[in-house]
Amino acid sequence: MKRLAFYKVLRSWASKKFMTGCVILFPIAITFYITWWFIHFVDGFFSPIYAQLGIDIFGLGFVTSMTFIFLVGIFMSSWLGASILGLGEWFIKRMPFVRHIYNASKQISSAISPDQNSQAFKEVVIIRHPRIGEYAIGFITSAVILQNYSVDEELYCVYVPTNHLYIGDIFLINSRDVIRPNLSVREGIEIVVSGGMSMPQVLTTLDSRMLPTDRMRTSRS
Repeated sequence: MKRLAFYKVLRSWASKKFMTGCVILFPIAITFYITWWFIHFVDGFFSPIYAQLGIDIFGLGFVTSMTFIFLVGIFMSSWLGASILGLGEWFIKRMPFVRHIYNASKQISSAISPDQNSQAFKEVVIIRHPRIGEYAIGFITSAVILQNYSVDEELYCVYVPTNHLYIGDIFLINSRDVIRPNLSVREGIEIVVSGGMSMPQVLTTLDSRMLPTDRMRTSRS
């Protein structure tokens, strides 16, 4: 009996420690796997060129790709680059089917753009949804003035993702009913992608009632 109880305790202890190891190693393994896949994927753009030249250095294609992306970012930030990009978009937006793919891809990339003027997600907010006492995290994408007979009402267009593919619902919320947590757009996206597991234990709210673009206009005026 003592030996059987000892085996049960040992098996329980070993099982818990094994699961603890899995919990610790799983995110590390996934991170390294995705990083390794990304390096090989990006390296494949320029490595065939070096192979034709007889140069076989692992990672050289990856470094070249990163340098190329960096130079493209510098060039496209200039007036000439923006003009060429605008001309290219003009042609793409007149191509059937292709323009829809490009527009959808551009909206996704604009959501995390470091350029605050073109950022699709203006701010992270909390709204009361779907009923009183329940809340949902959303992103302000635009603002609109609803004109009626009595008074003009300012509404925020709040995008609420419903899954990890960023497919969600659009709500027009009165600006007074929007709760602003002290979260950046990147932190809000991380919360959505992680299924809420990266949610901080304490959320604080901001007192300001203006969008970041509104704050910039106010400060300029």
